[in-house]
Amino acid sequence: MAHKHSMTVIDLFCGAGGLSEGFRQGGYTVLAGQDFDDKAGATFASTHPEATFIGGPIQNVSPQQLLKAANARRGEIDVIVGGPPCQGYSVYNHQRGVNDPRAGLFREYLRIVEGIHPRWLVMENVTGITSIADGGIVREIFEGMNSLGYRVDKQILRAEEFGVPQERRRVFFVATRTDAPILFPKPTHGEGLLPYVTIWDAISDLPKLNNGEKAENRQYASAPKNDYQASLRGTCTIAQNHSAPRLSPVNEERMKHIPPGGSWRDIPFHLLPEGMKKAKRSDHTKRYGRPRKTDLACTILTKCDVHWGAYIHPVQNRALSVREAARLQSFPDFFVFQGSSTDQYVQVGNAVPPLLGKKVAESLHLAEQASKRRGRNHSELALAV
Repeated sequence: MAHKHSMTVIDLFCGAGGLSEGFRQGGYTVLAGQDFDDKAGATFASTHPEATFIGGPIQNVSPQQLLKAANARRGEIDVIVGGPPCQGYSVYNHQRGVNDPRAGLFREYLRIVEGIHPRWLVMENVTGITSIADGGIVREIFEGMNSLGYRVDKQILRAEEFGVPQERRRVFFVATRTDAPILFPKPTHGEGLLPYVTIWDAISDLPKLNNGEKAENRQYASAPKNDYQASLRGTCTIAQNHSAPRLSPVNEERMKHIPPGGSWRDIPFHLLPEGMKKAKRSDHTKRYGRPRKTDLACTILTKCDVHWGAYIHPVQNRALSVREAARLQSFPDFFVFQGSSTDQYVQVGNAVPPLLGKKVAESLHLAEQASKRRGRNHSELALAV
């Protein structure tokens, strides 16, 4: 079998490939990805030429199919990563619960794990999963992984603490059937560490846009202004997926009244949406938000709708483009998102930020190294005796 010189990965519920990209940056080889969304699959396939993409519902996919795609036998894959679709668990879904069919997709993840028998598991989800059914879903995940012979631990990670210019909390489950320790990455950014990467750090080199303007394939507005921009641009010379959604004239008028750091409260009463005229000033803190250049972005969701969050550009009267959302998620610019603009926003919003994925990948490497050192020490002790 091939790929013996680097750790190998199969990505379930891979979407556009944010977690895969993070593991690739962490030194892993991604061999296969699987997702129901064919538009996300087209993005994954175009950005992961070394991997095989398998589409369709995961219920119809067998472990043997994935092993064949990866050119591997059972027990040879190092890591299965994936985030079962989280809408069933999200605090943004008010009908969330164990009866949502999407909330059971982690059982499909475990079915695939049983057939492939990787050395490590990494599962990511929204933090809301921890409170459903008084923690029942989390208990079932732990019990399911334990029953397959894996030790498991979980930790909530904040993306901004790892260099992602966005407030985003996610829970990561890491499990192994080896004797290696389970490690989680330590924050690199924040108080006493590196400064947070800000919105302006992330997007200030992108071409200026008017509301509704398309600027596909236009040169960058400037040379990279910092390491973050230089890293994400790589060898790219044009900004792709960079068009401003067309907002209605009334929304254009509303935005003119909102300063950096402002929100719906800055909109004159007569211009407010009817439903918000009755709102308390303490409600809907992020709606029609315009972040300051020095802020972290709010969580990037599957649509950057100004009515629902702080998705107005810091200085231009328009909503964020797909490329700006991707920058705030730490996607490299060579990721060209496929499908309609709606599809593209969904792919970006559903993804694990690659930089966060990279840090998790590196923590697995450290655990492997610690295990090898321990093994060597035991061998030396045995020889000494």
